[in-house]
Amino acid sequence: MILIAGGGIFGVTAALELRARGRDVMLCDPGVLPHPLAESTDLSKVVRCDYGSDLLYTQLGERSLEGWRRWNEHRTLYHETGVTFLSRTPMQPGGFEHDSFALLAARGHRIDRLDAHEIAQRFPAYRPGELVDGYVHAEGGWAEASSTVAHLAMRARIAGVIIRERCAITRIVDDGAYAGGEHLPAELVIVCAGAWTRELLPELAGSLRAIGQPVFHFKPEDPSLFAASHFPVFGADISRTGYYGFPLTDGIVKIANHGTGREADPWGAVTEAQQADVRAFVRRLFPALASAPITSTRSCVYGDSLDGHFWIAPHPERANVVVAAGGSGHAFKFAPVLGELIANACEGQVIERFRWRPLGDLSRGDAARALPVLGKAVD
Repeated sequence: MILIAGGGIFGVTAALELRARGRDVMLCDPGVLPHPLAESTDLSKVVRCDYGSDLLYTQLGERSLEGWRRWNEHRTLYHETGVTFLSRTPMQPGGFEHDSFALLAARGHRIDRLDAHEIAQRFPAYRPGELVDGYVHAEGGWAEASSTVAHLAMRARIAGVIIRERCAITRIVDDGAYAGGEHLPAELVIVCAGAWTRELLPELAGSLRAIGQPVFHFKPEDPSLFAASHFPVFGADISRTGYYGFPLTDGIVKIANHGTGREADPWGAVTEAQQADVRAFVRRLFPALASAPITSTRSCVYGDSLDGHFWIAPHPERANVVVAAGGSGHAFKFAPVLGELIANACEGQVIERFRWRPLGDLSRGDAARALPVLGKAVD
């Protein structure tokens, strides 16, 4: 039996893949699926293969796009609206937008560069002249986040995975794990606990952390301005501002930040300062949202690795433990390939960048993420 601790996007995809490889699998989660506090849970998540000059993530993104399209043959979970990445200044080599455009164009993607005039013509919700360069990439969009986790959990159950909700793994031992006082025998335990990973494996306290990122749902007075046909998924000078968002979904425009975040009280409520910041952002960029009500907010808690790369590897000192964590706010889009990566790691095949590693020289795992002080969060 393989025991998986955590039923977010890492856990459910690992369960499906390992079951497909003929393994007996039990997945335990402390809540119901999708867990309301999980990083995987929300209305929507971006699906893109735009990763600056990073070839590995670009290739994984391309494979994932194919996987999302295959999943859509059974149920529509992925909406290919396209993605736009636009900047306040002309694109330059070394910048996220420039390097993404160059790599994707060289790999034959459907991608169109836009100047300030074309941005104003194609996207009427934007304030003319605020963003002056960038591109629209037809191969990308967004996925229904919570619905995807729920659907994959259903498929896992049908495939024969034992799923136990409200069953929190509290301790890992040599022959399995404990959920409170209950012993769960297992030959292998895969820790897919996201921001809670350090509680099960305190030795990772210096390598993984919980970071809260603000998420806002706006209700526009004129919904037509934010329809997907002329308001696709966007990143607005994202590697500097952190702001990204989605087309109208169920009457809501979701805007969030992919930046430095908050390490102190990451599960706390969105702060007044964060609300003021997003209000200033929309006044500057989307005038029609300037006075729109914010219907709800949440703190999306990233399970961050300090270098921003995934942590998918066997434990070097505990032969029965594999860790699949460190989503760092950019793992969900890779859902169609995550299970394979995790199952391969269980069999000793580990991608070098995702290995168990000391964290000395910090790097930017996702070139789109706004991190002014790399490796350090602000409160």
